[in-house]
Amino acid sequence: MNNEIDWKKYLIVFLITIGLFLTASYLSNYFGNKKIDQLKLIQDKISIDILSSETQFSLLSELSCKNISDSIYSPELGELGNKLEWSQNNLGSTEEVSYLKKYYSLLQIKDYLLAKKISERCGVKSAFVLYFYTTADNCSECEKQGLVLTSLHEKYPELRVYSFDYSIDVSAVKALISIYKIKDTELPAVVLDDELLTGYHDMDELDLKVKKSFKLQETKPDLKPKSAR
Repeated sequence: MNNEIDWKKYLIVFLITIGLFLTASYLSNYFGNKKIDQLKLIQDKISIDILSSETQFSLLSELSCKNISDSIYSPELGELGNKLEWSQNNLGSTEEVSYLKKYYSLLQIKDYLLAKKISERCGVKSAFVLYFYTTADNCSECEKQGLVLTSLHEKYPELRVYSFDYSIDVSAVKALISIYKIKDTELPAVVLDDELLTGYHDMDELDLKVKKSFKLQETKPDLKPKSAR
């Protein structure tokens, strides 16, 4: 009799264990598929935004200076960065996220080149920062430097900040690293109007440099010929 009770007890435990295993497996697959679906949805939206930005870049390059204003600079860039950050935090370093990160880096470079061209040709007041960082394990002060730059951008809307992962496998990013001779042992690295600053720099120091950059632009003599009256 006791053997029969033991047998039934073991059978119930076995069935419960199987049930828990199948439930855990189902939930794991379900949430895994949800993550993939979320990533695909974000990827599709970013692809549309990138196409829109690239088309806008082409239009801007054809506009005359009288059509240029701060409002027509690529507004999607910050939105794309936020979506990519969400993807990295919630979906991990998947192949899809890595692809989007590379695409976003190229888009930033395109925006940087266009903004510099407009600033020089049309006299639009702008300051440019290229920020190079790496993982927290290899750069303890990179995150802190990023927060400083975010605060500076909020203070000065004309300041355009472009962030690049030092280790990303994108030839255009590697070209920037080579041009400014940035070493992986000197991160974080900030290029402010072509001046390379390595290591961490606090808010006060960078604030002074940004103000100096804007002041130089304000005092720069007007070299454009004046129209005859």
